[in-house]
Amino acid sequence: MVLRSVMQQLGRDTQSVTAAISRADWTRVVELASRIAHHSEPPLSEKMRILTWLRTDAGKFRGFDEGTHEAAQAMGQAAERGDSKVVIQSFARMQESCLACHQAFRKPFVERFYGQR
Repeated sequence: MVLRSVMQQLGRDTQSVTAAISRADWTRVVELASRIAHHSEPPLSEKMRILTWLRTDAGKFRGFDEGTHEAAQAMGQAAERGDSKVVIQSFARMQESCLACHQAFRKPFVERFYGQR
């Protein structure tokens, strides 16, 4: 599924943000925050399969994605201003949104679509 490669890229970008923050490389944080906020999406047919599987939890799933998007945008805006405190706060919010989604959906998603436990 394409979603797996999207998630892998988000993971790499998130790791790169950590490194950029540690170097106070705000230009790089801005670039990565934009990539995270506007990440690739799976094709419509795959989205439909996922949404059908999610059923009533689709809104919760979308909410986590939106939370990640908003936090990444805030992180990028703070980095543009050189506001390290807000960069870190926004990064933490982004990570919390990712973690909450993973805790709610990753295991059942992997079991359903990859047959792995």
